Amino acid sequence: MKKSKVLGRKELRERVEGWRRDGERIVLANGNFDLLHVGHVRYLRGAKELGGKLVVAINSDKSVRALKGEGRPVMPEGERVEIVAALSDVDAVVIFPELDVRALIREIRPDIQAKGTDYTVDSVPERDAVAEYGGRVAIVGDAKEHSTSEMIRSRLGPKRP
Repeated sequence: MKKSKVLGRKELRERVEGWRRDGERIVLANGNFDLLHVGHVRYLRGAKELGGKLVVAINSDKSVRALKGEGRPVMPEGERVEIVAALSDVDAVVIFPELDVRALIREIRPDIQAKGTDYTVDSVPERDAVAEYGGRVAIVGDAKEHSTSEMIRSRLGPKRP
């Protein structure tokens, strides 16, 4: 029977411990993943190409609202998680309620924290938590030419005469 990719925090810690026992590298990617687009796919593919098991942490609905404002997310967390879990590059998905992933990083201690090209290694907000245990930050994906916020504004916003 195939194991579910969608995990709670405790299940994720246990799965990561098992992967580590098997000699696997752990890569963590995170984001809202609201209205999945090609930029998300390229980011996650780039994270997976770092090698090992790819864990994707997805912001809860409440944290997305706090970060992006009312009207977001467009898709509820359950649907966002299901869609990301369906991607072949993804090995596990977890929802996190915090505004950043520092707490989760401290729990699972990924070998690599993968962030998109809208960051530099020095601008990654969680780089301090990764540095605490000797992990590393990697920037992956294509140039930041895709944005859910911009898609909403340009394609789904009010029609102008």
